[in-house]
Amino acid sequence: MAYLYLAVFTSGMTTLAVEMLASRLLGSVFGTSNLVWANVIGLMLLYLTVGYFVGGRWADRSPHFSTFYRILVWGAFLSAVIPLVARPVLSAAATAFSNFDGALSIASFASVLVLFAIPITLLGTVSPFAIRLTVADAQSAGKTAGRLYAISTLGSLVGTFLPVVILLPELGTFQTFLLFAGVLFLVALIGLWRVEGTRALRFLWMPVLIAVLSLFVLNGSPLRAAAEGAQLIYEDESAYNYIQVQEDNAGNRYLYLNEGQGIHSQWHATQYAYGRTWDFFLTAPYFNPDTQPDDVESLALIGLAAGTIARQYTHIYGDIPIDGIEIDPAIVEAGARYFDMNPEAMPNLNVIVEDGRYALNQLERRYSVIGIDAYRPPYIPWQLTTVEFFSEVRDHLLDNGVVAINVGRTDTDRRLIDALTATLLQVYPTVHAMDVPYSFNTILVASVQPTTSEDFIRNVALIPQDAPDDLKTTLNLAVSALVPVTASETIFTDNRAPVETMVDSMVLNFLFGGGVEQLR
Repeated sequence: MAYLYLAVFTSGMTTLAVEMLASRLLGSVFGTSNLVWANVIGLMLLYLTVGYFVGGRWADRSPHFSTFYRILVWGAFLSAVIPLVARPVLSAAATAFSNFDGALSIASFASVLVLFAIPITLLGTVSPFAIRLTVADAQSAGKTAGRLYAISTLGSLVGTFLPVVILLPELGTFQTFLLFAGVLFLVALIGLWRVEGTRALRFLWMPVLIAVLSLFVLNGSPLRAAAEGAQLIYEDESAYNYIQVQEDNAGNRYLYLNEGQGIHSQWHATQYAYGRTWDFFLTAPYFNPDTQPDDVESLALIGLAAGTIARQYTHIYGDIPIDGIEIDPAIVEAGARYFDMNPEAMPNLNVIVEDGRYALNQLERRYSVIGIDAYRPPYIPWQLTTVEFFSEVRDHLLDNGVVAINVGRTDTDRRLIDALTATLLQVYPTVHAMDVPYSFNTILVASVQPTTSEDFIRNVALIPQDAPDDLKTTLNLAVSALVPVTASETIFTDNRAPVETMVDSMVLNFLFGGGVEQLR
C-alpha cells in the first residue's frame, strides 16, 4: 500500500504539471490570455471528469494492481508523446499566426488540446482505481478515500509549483514534459515489476521510442524560425516567456516573446529612433505648455523589456534618473547581453525585477513621465488599466507630469482605446492620442494639468535647433499622428475590467471580418 500511495502522489503531481505545461506549450504560439487558460483548464477538467467515471467502472471490472500500474505506464507514455507530436503542429501554427491565417491557427489550437485527451483521462482514472484497490471494508472507506485524495492533491501541489518555479527556466517546456512523464513511467514500471516480475519489461519499448522521437523532434532547432533576412542569436525560456533575440543584416536586434507577434525591443549600435511605438514615448512631456528638453527630469517605465525606451530617453535627455520595471529576469538578462541595458551603457537606469503595479507603489520618487508598455500583443494586463491604478500612477507624477500608455487597436475597432480614454479621464483632466503609423498601436497620453493639442504643436515648433535630430524627427511624426479621442461608456475598475474579453472580440472580428485582407 505504501508504494501505491507513492504512485498516486506521482500521478497527481504529473497531472497538474501537464496542465501547467499545456498552457506554456500553447502560450509559445497562442499567448497566455484568459481565453487560452479557460480552454486549457476547462478541457482538462472535462478529461478528468471522464477519467473519474471510467476509472470507477474499470476498477470494479478489473480490481488488480497489474491493471492499475498498466494504466499509469500508458498515461506516462502518452504524456511524453504530447510535446513531441505537438511541436510540428505548433510550428505550423506559428507560421499561420505570421500569415494571419485565423482558421489554421484555431485548428492548430484545438489539435494540440485534443492531444491531452487520452493521457489526462487515463490519469483521471487513478484515484477511483486506487480507492477500489485499498478499501478493505465499508467501515474504513471514507478514511481511505480521504487519505488517497489528500496524497493525490499533495502531489498536484508539487506539480503546480515545481515546473514553473524551478524546472521550466532550467530545462524548457519540452524537456520538463519528458521529465515528469519519465518519473511517472519509472514509478509505474517498478510497481508493475513488483506485481508481474519480468513481464513488466515488455513496456521498455516505450522509453526507447520516446528517445528516438526526441532525437528527431528536439534536435536543437528553434520553435519559431528567424524572420526573413535575420538570424537567431539567442533563445531562452523563462518562468514567464519564450524569448528570442534576432539580428538582421543591417545590425538591428529585435526581442521577440512567446507567439512572436510583436517586437518588444529594438537595438542598433548607432541608431536610436526607429519610427516605431517606442519613439512616441519620447513625445509625452511636450503635451504640457512651454515644455522643452531640459524640463524632463525623470522617467519610470512599467514594461521595461530590453530597454529600448530607456536607451532613447538617455540618448535624448541625458543621464536623468530612470526606474525601469520588468517582471521577467530572463528578459533583463537578454537586455544586458544584447541591448546595452547594463550599468556600463546606462548608469542612470535602475532595473527593478518585479510586478509592475506592485513595484510602482514601492517607489518614492515622483516623475516627469511614467510610461506603460507592458503590452503583450494584443493584450494589456488588466490590472494596469483601471481607475485605481491610474490614481496610483498620478500619485507618482510631478505637478507637470504625464502618463503614456501603449494600446492596441485595429483599423476599424477602437473600443479598447475609447474605454481606456474614459478610464483615464476619471483621474486626469486631459487625454491625447497618437496612432503609430503602419501598426495596430495607439499611444495615449494623459496629463496632470489641463492641456491641449495646440500646446503640443506649439512646443514642437519651438524645439531648439540644437536638439537631437532623432527628437525633432519623432516630434514632427507625432504631430501628424495626432487623432481625436473619444471616451466610451466603459470604465475599467479593479472590480470590473473586461479588457481581455474586449480584445478577444477585436481579434476575432479582425481575423474573420476582412481585417486580414485590409492588412495585405
